[in-house]
Amino acid sequence: MTSPVTSASTNSHVGREDRMLLKIEEFRKRRPRLIDELITLAHGAGGKSSAALTDNVFVEAFRNPELEQLGDGAVLALPSGERLAFSTDSFVVQPIEFPGGTIGHLAVHGTVNDLAVSGAVPQWLSAAFVIEEGFAISRLRSIVADMRQAADAAGVQIVTGDTKVVAKGAADGLYISTAGVGVVPAGRQLGADLVEAGDRLVLSGALGDHGMAVMLARGDLAIDADEIVSDTAPVHEMVAALLTAAPGTRWMRDATRGGLGTVCNELAQTAGIGVILDEAALPVHPQVLGACDMLGIDPIYVANEGKFVAVVPEEQAEAAVAALRAHPLGVEAVVVGQVVPEPPGMVALRTPFGGSRIVDMLVGDPLPRIC
Repeated sequence: MTSPVTSASTNSHVGREDRMLLKIEEFRKRRPRLIDELITLAHGAGGKSSAALTDNVFVEAFRNPELEQLGDGAVLALPSGERLAFSTDSFVVQPIEFPGGTIGHLAVHGTVNDLAVSGAVPQWLSAAFVIEEGFAISRLRSIVADMRQAADAAGVQIVTGDTKVVAKGAADGLYISTAGVGVVPAGRQLGADLVEAGDRLVLSGALGDHGMAVMLARGDLAIDADEIVSDTAPVHEMVAALLTAAPGTRWMRDATRGGLGTVCNELAQTAGIGVILDEAALPVHPQVLGACDMLGIDPIYVANEGKFVAVVPEEQAEAAVAALRAHPLGVEAVVVGQVVPEPPGMVALRTPFGGSRIVDMLVGDPLPRIC
């Protein structure tokens, strides 16, 4: 029999926990504030600083219903009734060549993947180059060849573009911006507003390969990890397989800057739901995990360039995983979590020891300029 003292103590503890969760929920509902006077690397990292900059400068200036969705691409309806997805991205990765890829591969894969997780079949890309004076033309040819190879493999065409040259020291070798257009099949609907409690989160593969490959390629760290290579790849075929096997798929996003942790926070806050991740289910290659441990970085926040997370109905989760594992790039696909009704706007990680911890959105990124 529980004594009145024990019962009162328990109720008091629960009350404090509820009040704390309520305060966190209220804080998360606030519009992100931009208090900085100068741009820092954190503003380009995909975390809280990026969100504040985007909301207070760009969304505020260009506000419209499509932009306010803050997705990887805008889905636009044509007068004919057809729908197109439109996306744009810039790439400033350093170094521009790294194990598993180059800036040329990223420039194509990044936009192709943004279109794919928007529900579209990628079709056309544009490419704009900002080249620093003194950059070797032979090196530029190699990067452009990588782009052509990536575009051919993804089934897209680069149909227009632009070139600018800046003075030596005014850039860092080469920057590339790409934009893309894809066709959204009739009847396909994806969006955070469709997500429901009980849905499952399916991840297409291991976390952190790209971010750690680029970080180690910089040579600033005395870590020998030649087996860590970027996962940069187009995900459109995996997306198509998933949507065939799990036609009720609610939402998708490729886990790039800020990794899975940031993507799940964006989902939770946009949809007004909670997300529970299972730490034991998260796939991380041993070499990547070892490097992350040495650097004190949580792999849940490390970027990928060939992985995506999807929310599917519980009854379709098994079929979704099977469809992804049938593709060479999705052999490590797994269910990593579920959607819960509360606390809304929050992401928690269930540990193997039965506890849990909050997975918050980082202010910046421990690995800047990885894409």
